[in-house]
Amino acid sequence: MLQNCKSLPDLCIVISYEFPINERIRTLLRLEDLYVRTEEFASREQPIDHHMALLGIFEIMEVASRADLKSDLLQELERQRQTLLALRNNPHISEDALDRVLLDIESTHARLLNMTGKLGQYLRENEWLMAIKQRSSIPGGVCEFDLPSYHYWRTQAAERRKNDLARWLNPLMPIKQGLDIVLKLLRDSAKSSHFIAKSGSFQQMSGGKTVQLLKVSLNSDLPAIPELSANRYAINIRFVVPSTSGERAKVIDSDVSFTLAYCNL
Repeated sequence: MLQNCKSLPDLCIVISYEFPINERIRTLLRLEDLYVRTEEFASREQPIDHHMALLGIFEIMEVASRADLKSDLLQELERQRQTLLALRNNPHISEDALDRVLLDIESTHARLLNMTGKLGQYLRENEWLMAIKQRSSIPGGVCEFDLPSYHYWRTQAAERRKNDLARWLNPLMPIKQGLDIVLKLLRDSAKSSHFIAKSGSFQQMSGGKTVQLLKVSLNSDLPAIPELSANRYAINIRFVVPSTSGERAKVIDSDVSFTLAYCNL
């Protein structure tokens, strides 16, 4: 994630790296990435883009079908609704902004409740789609001689393909709307501090404090990437030299200036 950052010593372009600390947030971040990628490919015109969008729908279906994802989102949305309701009449809070967030939470909660059955079941009941899904797991398995009906679909007008993709993706959108709210609230909770990693290494004791997401931001001109491990007792970060040659990662030998944000709902 590239962004302007004023928390570092000088105004600069920074790269931010998000590190989920528990499995639930890890799943939400993976789904967020899948939805963004799928919607981007679905909005384009070329058959290869729509092929990638369909593969994205299959991946979303697999990740989102985790048994407790829907209930997790419902519980978190309700918890956040109750927290926000307690802010009413707070002179430091905009009532209009609060009402908009509450309305968004309530409408998304209702859409999630209206999702019945196993997530993506309507896709599993489509034998044509499941044949494509099965073949797509085989390298080169969706060639036109393997799936002539799929080849036919890919030769149809872009508008028809877009309509089909929307029909298959739209029933999964309440999950996206729910995770978008939860992740936004999580990111908005960030408390940032500036640190120096001496010789590329940094450690901080957590003292048992709960953190759900850590975000490391550093100058994009710096040839270093963070590797992070964390538990309830300590946060460990080492900055290594990025390489695409397959060499073993080498810890940078100079001090690294970075911002660490702690996010927790």
